[in-house]
Amino acid sequence: MRWREGRRSQNVEDYRGSGGGGLGGGGFKLGIGSLVLLAAAYFLGVDPRLVMGIMQGTQGSDTALESGPVRTAAPTDAAGDFLSVILADTEDVWTPIFQAAGTQYSPPRLRLYEGGTRSGCGSASAEAGPFYCPADQRVYIDPAFFDELAQRFQAPGDFAQAYVLAHEVGHHVQTLIGVSDKVRAAQQRASQEEQNALQVRMELQADCFAGIWANHTQRSRDWLETGDIEEGLRAAAAVGDDMIQKRAQGYVVPESFTHGSAEQRQRWFNRGFENGQVNSCDTFAARSL
Repeated sequence: MRWREGRRSQNVEDYRGSGGGGLGGGGFKLGIGSLVLLAAAYFLGVDPRLVMGIMQGTQGSDTALESGPVRTAAPTDAAGDFLSVILADTEDVWTPIFQAAGTQYSPPRLRLYEGGTRSGCGSASAEAGPFYCPADQRVYIDPAFFDELAQRFQAPGDFAQAYVLAHEVGHHVQTLIGVSDKVRAAQQRASQEEQNALQVRMELQADCFAGIWANHTQRSRDWLETGDIEEGLRAAAAVGDDMIQKRAQGYVVPESFTHGSAEQRQRWFNRGFENGQVNSCDTFAARSL
């Protein structure tokens, strides 16, 4: 991606190395027992973020937020600088889309952390991966996750990283347009299998919204290079439920999916990228995902 000339967002909070943030000093790592619990929850059909206390829609308290010093200026390191540019570009893409629909886009804040963090949705370790908290409308990312994405999941590249952030911003869009509240209300009345199916549609829509961002940024900036979209598709496939389950246990349990298969995640990202229209991302009305 030719991203370096892009605008930097003013909505970045950098808690890395702050000393007062994170979870106990410089953060924490999950113990063996916690990792077992996390894996067990995943394969029983429970979103692991429930265990970590950061399920979308879970309310937390203001005291859960970090209280240490924070750098609110645009990060100067390579990883932080890149994410600041991508966040700014999502702002530039979604603002006119909302305006065209007669409403205002309120961008999320991006909190960079290392090891562990506290959010309005509770506490989390970096092992939980990037997440969006609707309670405080922030995206949380430990940039070290991208090393894991490249090495363990074989999905390297700057566009793969951009896809991850754009997906989480997609969840913010869902919060603003009311999709998140409707899904959570429906899940409260549903069986576990039905809850999982609704969560899959939610995640695939966020993938489609990431594709919309890619469509609009390419049309307006022409900064994608050969292989960039393929990087995004590899990242989408790498974090498909079937791929994760095969790596972890050697077989697939579709009823326990919470994010969609590799093929589904690629398909919906592509759909958003090819159409660039919000109405093309209605995963809840789709007969087949």
